[in-house]
Amino acid sequence: MRLLVVEDDKHLNRQIVTALEQAGYAVDKAFDGEEGGFLGETEPYDAIILDLGLPKLDGVSVLTGWRRAGKRTPVIILTARDRWSDKVQGFDAGADDYVTKPFHMEELLARVRALLRRATGHASSELVCGSVRLDTRSGRVSVRGAPVKLTSHEYRLLSYLMHHAGRIVSRAELTEHLYDQDFDRDSNTIEVFIGRLRKKLGVDLIQTVRGLGYLIEPKGEA
Repeated sequence: MRLLVVEDDKHLNRQIVTALEQAGYAVDKAFDGEEGGFLGETEPYDAIILDLGLPKLDGVSVLTGWRRAGKRTPVIILTARDRWSDKVQGFDAGADDYVTKPFHMEELLARVRALLRRATGHASSELVCGSVRLDTRSGRVSVRGAPVKLTSHEYRLLSYLMHHAGRIVSRAELTEHLYDQDFDRDSNTIEVFIGRLRKKLGVDLIQTVRGLGYLIEPKGEA
């Protein structure tokens, strides 16, 4: 999953990005409304964390611009304001959730997980496909109850495919949603990680749909 953090406080921005990366996400960052607005409109993020009090262009204007452009990316707004009218304004502009500063990082991470689940139609924090179980809270993966150790990139790939179980996902989409802007996106990288995942999982989970991409069937635990 690929996220965008738009926050002008550099220290807080760095804290949020670090926490999200440690939780297994690919993260891009912006420090003002103009840069954040451009990235949110041109890049395919799975969710965006947006501060309302931004320089150059305020968060509500940024969000309004995204929604007018037809961008449906889920957005959590951050605000130091505790007035109900500011929250209402954010929701009316198209926000999906909000967090008031100061906040505990675990709360923000939980809201991000919930937002991603809702966006992909999942009710539980545990994703189960066949004998493979992925816990989005702990980042743990198991097969028939036995833990499987994955690298961060392998985890991101499996998580994205399991979040989108039942849909064919192309290599191009995976590349866009798994790596931040600074990652060297070699065309063969996805195939390499798919091969490693299949070997580590040891079960027939990820199907290759020739010429289209990859598919995980949304079946329950086997």
